[in-house]
Amino acid sequence: MKKTKLGINTTAAILDIINAILFTTSWFVVTFMAFSESFSGGDGSQTSGVGAFFYVMAAIGLIIHIIGLVKSKKAGISIIGHILGIIGCACFAITALLAFPAIVLLIIASVFCFRQQSV
Repeated sequence: MKKTKLGINTTAAILDIINAILFTTSWFVVTFMAFSESFSGGDGSQTSGVGAFFYVMAAIGLIIHIIGLVKSKKAGISIIGHILGIIGCACFAITALLAFPAIVLLIIASVFCFRQQSV
């Protein structure tokens, strides 16, 4: 079987690294935003806007991994990276409290997506 490299796998792997960094900073950003807003007498709109950004990034990662899963399956490339990426993005999308497991899963998913090993 001819070795096929898919651009979607590289894109998913790079997005996993970016999301892992963003999810790590999300704890601090949202916490500091909440304290800052509460001290200034805000209504919570700034904190929810910042939180929405992290959820949108998780949703983008989820979509990229689902597309990559389908394309990799058709090309005969291992899909384990995309499965781990879907689980990791879904963990964060369900609740930001699961950010640490999401970070670990996304780092492992990134490695598998970069490898693009034939099945």
